Amino acid sequence: MRKISVIGSTGSIGTQTLDIAGRESDRIKVTSLAAGSNVKLMEEQVRRFSPAFVSMGNEDAAKDLRDRIRDTDTTVCAGEDGLLRVASDPECDMVVAGIVGMIGIRPAIAAIESGKTLALANKETLVAAGSIITELARKNGVRILPVDSEHSAIFQSLEGQSRKNVEKIILTASGGTFRGMDRDALSKVTVKDALKNPNWVMGQKVTIDSASLVNKGLEVMEASWLFDVAPEDIEVVIHPQSILHSAVMYSDGAVIGQMGLPDMRMPISYALFYPERMNWNEAKLDLTTLGSMTFEKPDTDVFRGLPLAMRAAVAGGTMPAVFNAANEEAVSMFLKGKAGFLDIYDIISMAMDSHRVIAEPDLDDIFEAEREARECASSWSGK
Repeated sequence: MRKISVIGSTGSIGTQTLDIAGRESDRIKVTSLAAGSNVKLMEEQVRRFSPAFVSMGNEDAAKDLRDRIRDTDTTVCAGEDGLLRVASDPECDMVVAGIVGMIGIRPAIAAIESGKTLALANKETLVAAGSIITELARKNGVRILPVDSEHSAIFQSLEGQSRKNVEKIILTASGGTFRGMDRDALSKVTVKDALKNPNWVMGQKVTIDSASLVNKGLEVMEASWLFDVAPEDIEVVIHPQSILHSAVMYSDGAVIGQMGLPDMRMPISYALFYPERMNWNEAKLDLTTLGSMTFEKPDTDVFRGLPLAMRAAVAGGTMPAVFNAANEEAVSMFLKGKAGFLDIYDIISMAMDSHRVIAEPDLDDIFEAEREARECASSWSGK
């Protein structure tokens, strides 16, 4: 039986992971959970899965939860200490990292140091601290299993193949909500417009990142660390139907990819049960009714998130952490109505321009670069 801890249990990845765990209760046991402030949903999860302990983002939320579940045997923790306790839970053998943002780095390290298999949906962990995380996983003999649909597809397409024969990785993107728009149109879009992803059900931040193509830039950096491929050898291709989730081109010209309906529970289940597969009882891809699949190059002149990400990836060191932190601040400002959609790019660019790269950073360097980038981004005035 797979025993899992879920970090970010009330978010999009977390709830879908627990949906699978509920269906496969004879194969999966949930030992601990961590979430931010959604006390009501965490109470429901505690009552359904009876974890030994859970953690909330702050003590106020933890106190509220303790009052609600005092009739259970579940212990409630709070803050970073609680997050790290869930990540290093001695009863689990896999940690599902579904939390969004750089807050996921320390729990990922704790999980790896505790010898847990890491099912990783948190892009920022590898984007900001890829060299540290991959080296730590190697030293501890820990496997990192990708949960993102694109990285899961690449992982599956590499199975049984020699890495020396890989010519390039083909990373697909839906194009997001605003595919095909020009700058003038994008200057007028609202938050409500941006949150209408055409294919995927995701959290707010990831949906905005998808629309700006920042998400795809983060995925390029993540894939580079996961699969030991240079960023320049990863090609981003817009595929609006989101059926081919990504592919690998080999030296003989063969392209091997993974297809399926756009449902995040599929890559999540692949990580949970690897190397086995779950018996999928939901709708499955029917090629005879598909019609057609189309592919196109991304418009990097309008959607500058991707070229900015490539610039950060090539610069390396602390620059990816700056790119990511500035984007998080910019997206937050956009969601609060303090910045326009196109301003996201200008805020990221401003933070990157002001940063002096540390080529071989330690964790303190990375978090200091993050702090400086957030401070710089938050100073943006729109002028």
